Amino acid sequence: MLVNSLFRMLGRIGAPGGDSARLTVLLYHRVLGIADPLLPSEPDAIAFDEQMAILARLCNVLPLAEALERVRRGALPERAVSITFDDGYRDNLEVAMPILQRHGLDATFFIASGFLDGGRMMHDTVIETVRRLPAGQLDLEWVGLGQRRIDDLASRLALIGDFVAHVKYLPFDHRRDTCERFGSLSPGDLPSDLMMTSAQVRQLQSAGMHIGAHTHDHPILAKLNVDAARRQIARSRDELAGLIGSAPRLFAYPNGKPTLDYSREHVELVKEAGFDAAVSVAFGCATRDSDHFQIPRFIPWDRNAKRFALRVLTHPLRNRSAAYA
Repeated sequence: MLVNSLFRMLGRIGAPGGDSARLTVLLYHRVLGIADPLLPSEPDAIAFDEQMAILARLCNVLPLAEALERVRRGALPERAVSITFDDGYRDNLEVAMPILQRHGLDATFFIASGFLDGGRMMHDTVIETVRRLPAGQLDLEWVGLGQRRIDDLASRLALIGDFVAHVKYLPFDHRRDTCERFGSLSPGDLPSDLMMTSAQVRQLQSAGMHIGAHTHDHPILAKLNVDAARRQIARSRDELAGLIGSAPRLFAYPNGKPTLDYSREHVELVKEAGFDAAVSVAFGCATRDSDHFQIPRFIPWDRNAKRFALRVLTHPLRNRSAAYA
């Protein structure tokens, strides 16, 4: 009880309510049923449950759309937090949602519509290929990564990191083709059930969760021409509207680093598409002075429960502003 009181006092200092309020927006991608050594940064169900228990006990967790409206009006409560997920993984529904519901919480899920119903994201093709590759020498001269040897967890993690970093900022079609060629090296079939189905997105919404758009194919918008970027944004809006019955009001920039992954031009495209707000991965908190089409977020890396609580509650103290495009 004393620890909780101290944490709440710290939260009041760092994140007061009213006109001076600062909103912390958390970003997740997956919640694993069991820990996966090839996905060390993704929380498993036990860790996520501990984190949600902390948020329910110490913070005022609000749906992102409501929280942003309260920020505009200067009516945000102290210790305000919103929870978001990017991409549209199946475990968001099957693992994360029951935990959120158990703690009386909700979240906003930004869906890349092109991966629904059997799609697979670029980095998952890389991860799942590396998972299946036999130990031994691997010729990656064709992609510029030379000769690689994989024979333990560390070498597999290193290959995943190097390959993803190498291809992430390639032109979109080149990136896709390179990942498909790498995936063809797998001795077994790659999974086609990592992402949600259309029916599961509707189920998520029916359960009281909130759906946002995340482009169709998850490209780096800064690598597209303006017309292609406009199509990616509009297509995700329209396809999700067809699934859930109304156009999503919130948008998340893929990858999300201002100036590197998207520019002011893309902010204007999102406004043009009719969204009310958008989120980035700029590191900071949302305030009344924030650009609501570049809301900052951060990924809660801490796995220790007390460090997670301290990180969330001190985040507003350490990050009062964010860099925008």
